[in-house]
Amino acid sequence: MTARTQYSFRSGGVEVSGVLQKVTRQLKPLGDGFLKNVLPALIIGGLFILIWEWMTAAPGAALPSPSKVVSDTWELIVNPFYNHGGTDVGMGWQILASLERVAYGYSLAVVAGISLGVLVGQSTWAMRGLDPIFQILRTVPPLAWLPISLAAFQDSNPSAIFVIFITAIWPIIINTSVGIRNIPEDYRNVSRVLSLNGYEYFVKIMLPAAAPYIFTGLRIGIGLSWLAIVAAEMLIGGVGIGFFIWDAWNASMISDIVLALVYVGVVGFLLDRMIGFISVLVTRGTSAQ
Repeated sequence: MTARTQYSFRSGGVEVSGVLQKVTRQLKPLGDGFLKNVLPALIIGGLFILIWEWMTAAPGAALPSPSKVVSDTWELIVNPFYNHGGTDVGMGWQILASLERVAYGYSLAVVAGISLGVLVGQSTWAMRGLDPIFQILRTVPPLAWLPISLAAFQDSNPSAIFVIFITAIWPIIINTSVGIRNIPEDYRNVSRVLSLNGYEYFVKIMLPAAAPYIFTGLRIGIGLSWLAIVAAEMLIGGVGIGFFIWDAWNASMISDIVLALVYVGVVGFLLDRMIGFISVLVTRGTSAQ
């Protein structure tokens, strides 16, 4: 073997080693994140399933075991988007129908809640006049609004959307108003020095400063919205994950209920994480400015 060939082998080995080290450095944060965040949840979840299986394995158990839930609901799991007409549709369509109602009601609550929160936070007169009303109305349970909304709208779908709206709006109003009232006085002084008009002050000072408070309200609101729609759909009927759960109860299909609860929990978790992710992007962008 010539010296040139040996040198090329060595240099090639050095290049491959460098690439491997670079890839290892890039993958190390992923591995650390898996060990810190994902692995503990997997271990605890696995232990929970084992304990559940052990406690429900005896014949005649009141609740089905995880293995029985999977076997009983396998068709729902592998074919979530079947459509046999009417309310006989797959779990995927049921969840999408619920999410559609949540999207409408929650969007209305975001617009109205942030607007009212800014008004209450900016105006002492508005706070003294509206805050007692808000504090009274927000203590009314969400489902207590359903008969009123059914009487007003004469239809189940807008009634469910109204229940979502009236459930989600209160934490958004309260957190937004707190954020506005806690804007540092230095920020207000800077706006006066720069002679910012109302729109510029709202966009450049008010919203960035109050963003962490606003997104706290938004995260609470989306969780309450998902809770409320499941409960409301049990009463209004039609297509939706809440009605699916109630219909499964009437048919004594407990395994279907368990599967639906798992889906409800996963969707609620993803909704919360989605708002949290947007919050991180917005607040980081604000701080970068």
